[in-house]
Amino acid sequence: MDAELNALIDAVRDAAALGRTVRLRGSGSKDFWGQSLTGDVLDTRAYCGIVSYEPSELVVTARCGTPLAELEEALAEQGQCLAFEPPHFSQGSQQGATVGGMVAAGLSGPARATSGAVRDFVLGARFINGLGEHLTFGGQVMKNVAGYDVSRLMAGSWGTLGLITEVSLKVLPIPPAEATLMCAGLSQKTALNLLHRWGGQPLPLNASAWVRDASAQPEADYLFVRLRGAVAAVQSALGKMHDDAVALGAQVQQMDNTEAAQDWRASGEQCLQFFDAPSTDLCLWRLSLPQTAPVLDLPYAQYVEWQGAQRWLWAPASAAVALRELAQSVGGHASLFRASSAHADVDKAAGVNTPLDLVQQRVQRQLQKQLDPKGVFATGRLHPI
Repeated sequence: MDAELNALIDAVRDAAALGRTVRLRGSGSKDFWGQSLTGDVLDTRAYCGIVSYEPSELVVTARCGTPLAELEEALAEQGQCLAFEPPHFSQGSQQGATVGGMVAAGLSGPARATSGAVRDFVLGARFINGLGEHLTFGGQVMKNVAGYDVSRLMAGSWGTLGLITEVSLKVLPIPPAEATLMCAGLSQKTALNLLHRWGGQPLPLNASAWVRDASAQPEADYLFVRLRGAVAAVQSALGKMHDDAVALGAQVQQMDNTEAAQDWRASGEQCLQFFDAPSTDLCLWRLSLPQTAPVLDLPYAQYVEWQGAQRWLWAPASAAVALRELAQSVGGHASLFRASSAHADVDKAAGVNTPLDLVQQRVQRQLQKQLDPKGVFATGRLHPI
């Protein structure tokens, strides 16, 4: 693999010398996201493979181009998993999501609120900075305190700070028991209050999702909750949570585990009916809020995850200012996750992410100056240049 690694290093050094910008790309499964897709494409898939895996130590190290599906399959054979359930978004991509893209995107699935985010599982990383230097940060153990925690900084950087070549991740055993409850008839406010009450109790609550089914006659509200943990803990919690929801007027039933698993995966991959664009002039917005944020007064249907911390809705790009002001009023922020395919460039003129304040801009500039002084990775994907 030395030749593949050297090719990546040479490509970055050439770009720095010629004043060019490069856009890092694995399979392209997340090309829909971001402010722009500028720069010469630098394909990372050739540098692939699982470098080391110690199931007894709960640590795996893989190269950036390794297919995410390949990594998850290797973990599953040992009864282990990536607890943050990273989405693949692989429809239409050439190979499927890659490990490097997973870390660079920093996106997590349904279990994020209880299990943690991608960055919480990054133990160490190697990456190529904007000068073509191959740097190593962190390691393969939890208690690593040498130097700055730059490896976790790369999670969610979307390839704007450097090219991740290798990453070490903490993995966890697959929980021995799992169950999903479907609670029909709970309004969003009632559902959030119930989730917050459950969150303060020793219950194996792992994931949640609330949605209003507008296709039903009449419309119906549904709260789904997934429990994971020890067999005794899950069985004990099922009865209590069932009774709590029924006491609030919900109709509760336990879902078949196979069917529920498919639905939770579809939720993380955004394949549920809610994520089909209602019209070509609407964009998918993501509101990232404190879990305790109240129900927001919005004229748009919502899909609420992470016990209230992540809320999806379809709204026009013109609603950017109003959505961001409302999100900021409760301590959160709003981002344009998917633009309309018909008006992508126009929609993104509103800004994919909430504009940085002066302090955040200064921090971002200093990071860019230290890691990428020649602007090799300055594609403007996070914010307009």
